[in-house]
Amino acid sequence: MSARTARTRLLAASTIALTAFALTACGTGSGVRDEGPSAAARSSARPSDPAADGGATAKPAGTGTTTGSTNGSKGTGTTTGSSGGSTGKNGAGSTGGSGDSAGKTGAGTGTRNVACDGATTRTSATVVSRPLNHLLLTVTNTGAKNCDLTGYPIARFGEAQSVPPVAEETHPQAVVTLAPGESGYAGVLLSAADGSGGNGYTARTLEIGFAAEGRTARPALPAKGVYVDDKLTVTYWQQGLDDALAY
Repeated sequence: MSARTARTRLLAASTIALTAFALTACGTGSGVRDEGPSAAARSSARPSDPAADGGATAKPAGTGTTTGSTNGSKGTGTTTGSSGGSTGKNGAGSTGGSGDSAGKTGAGTGTRNVACDGATTRTSATVVSRPLNHLLLTVTNTGAKNCDLTGYPIARFGEAQSVPPVAEETHPQAVVTLAPGESGYAGVLLSAADGSGGNGYTARTLEIGFAAEGRTARPALPAKGVYVDDKLTVTYWQQGLDDALAY
């Protein structure tokens, strides 16, 4: 064998030995090299850490986010979200609605009656023996409902151009209300008992007006009429007869 042939065989043997060594050290038996998980796989498999990433923690839908300040013992805050409102910790949130049932009807008050006038009452005028020179006016409710007899009689005697004043001290404590068939009263001082009055005359007719505008009344006077002077005064309408004649 020549020297050239010997070198060729030696080179071939060395090549085979190197190839076998490489397969033994680096191979997996299947011809594929295993370098572990890829960088992309490691990144997707790592759990998210919102605190480390600086992001906000995800919340269930509809719970909203509540923020508030604790200035003092009671905080105030604003609640937002798709659930229609909730109460936040340390803050007052929305309640989802409010009611205002109280006060709709308001405090209960009585209904005022219609005013008494000549259309629903009957008025009479009676001269009394005591007190002297006094006339008693009686108004009786002839209607089917209660009526209020307010103020005082607007009395016009004869052809007088003015009406007598009212004695303020006779003002009643409450409005005089007349039920059907019930009567109210007023007294009239016709003239001074001691004769100190002036401008006296005899009146044969009387017209009574009421505080509320309405029909007047024309009670009959005695046939001889009544004597009046400038002391002529009336009282407020009263619930009782005695109160009407106390002045």
